[in-house]
Amino acid sequence: MLACLGRRCKILSTRNLKPTWKLVNRRGLSGGGAETVAKERVDAVVIGAGVVGLAVARELSLRGREVLILDAASSFGTVTSSRNSEVVHAGIYYPPNSLKAKFCVRGRELLYRYCSEHGIPHRKIGKLVVATGSSEIPKLDLLMHLGTQNGVSGLRMLEGFEAMRMEPELRCVKALLSPESGIVDTHSFMLSLVGQAENSHATFSYNTVVLSGRVEEEKMHLFVAETGSFESRCEGGVAELELIPNLVVNSAGLGAQALAKRFQGLGHRFIPSSHFARGCYFSLTGTKSPPFDKLVYPIPEEGGLGVHVTVDLNGLVKFGPDVEWIECTDETSSFLNKFDYGVNPQRAERFYPEIRKYYPDLKDGSLEPGYSGIRPKLSGPKQPPADFVIQGEETHGVPGLVNLFGIESPGLTSSLAIAEHIANKFL
Repeated sequence: MLACLGRRCKILSTRNLKPTWKLVNRRGLSGGGAETVAKERVDAVVIGAGVVGLAVARELSLRGREVLILDAASSFGTVTSSRNSEVVHAGIYYPPNSLKAKFCVRGRELLYRYCSEHGIPHRKIGKLVVATGSSEIPKLDLLMHLGTQNGVSGLRMLEGFEAMRMEPELRCVKALLSPESGIVDTHSFMLSLVGQAENSHATFSYNTVVLSGRVEEEKMHLFVAETGSFESRCEGGVAELELIPNLVVNSAGLGAQALAKRFQGLGHRFIPSSHFARGCYFSLTGTKSPPFDKLVYPIPEEGGLGVHVTVDLNGLVKFGPDVEWIECTDETSSFLNKFDYGVNPQRAERFYPEIRKYYPDLKDGSLEPGYSGIRPKLSGPKQPPADFVIQGEETHGVPGLVNLFGIESPGLTSSLAIAEHIANKFL
């Protein structure tokens, strides 16, 4: 049974916190004049209730820390964490000794164990990464080499006929079999993390936005307000509460850099540039049964892993995501997730030829718009892929502040390992 079945997740505003109500005058918190706000000392604050923020909050609370989780949305996991493929990655795509490689491999082990122990729906269905032409075989060999160096077990190179024997609808000349890859019910996983954190006395405050921060007396002071009041004010909102934590984990995902720029005392040279890549998914219709039992991935493309096949736990087949680089015209948009998540049905015209490279029997009109997600990337078009950035005082000099930048795929798979790393290093 999940730890929080039958329980309602608490939705708290800043008014529900228990401040000491020591009033102080602050100037310029949001560009205005003097403001009187309540002051509250707290132990640890996690900003962002996506899957990584939830994993961090759970880990810190299990280790005895009093944790407050803040999110601008009305619930947990409403952004990137609920708009992905729900794939458990094995760790074959990433440079050896990179954070992505280390955390993906370790995180996968922790995730499968967690799901088994807590009854989270998941299946280790395996993955085929396919070469559909001879020119792609060297890239497949490279993935085999990377995966082996990263310690991924069970990898096996298959000839085309061997892969097509496994998946009769598939067409390829060679394939890399990754038996450790799988799928997971992301929402059930996140709900369990919330329950475990709350059972360890963590507090969730949704509809709460961090307006800014400032280093005072060797601590990061955070100025927060209700999301509604922030959005309703043209000048950007007025702080309603000042938090003084011992530890701050910036796990704001798409808005992590925009938030970090609001921290006075944090040098902007430590904040990497933001890039955003939207990916759309289309669902397969008109079939009585899924054409594939395993995940099927093409050779990775710039900015993503290619338009691949995912079979979810309910048997729904979806294809995606593609890569569409988008501009974020103002930082408030990324700060409050003001992105366009609409799926243009005409994008299916680009999906059909890509999918038919490995699934030639895909019928016209069988793709329906599904959903989209946005990757918080640290590298843009024509740039080499960037690694995760986990940045503490030893890098930027701000006591008690940990910034998480560029936590895209394999962020879901890596979440428990990232949490373990932060707890081990920064407690």
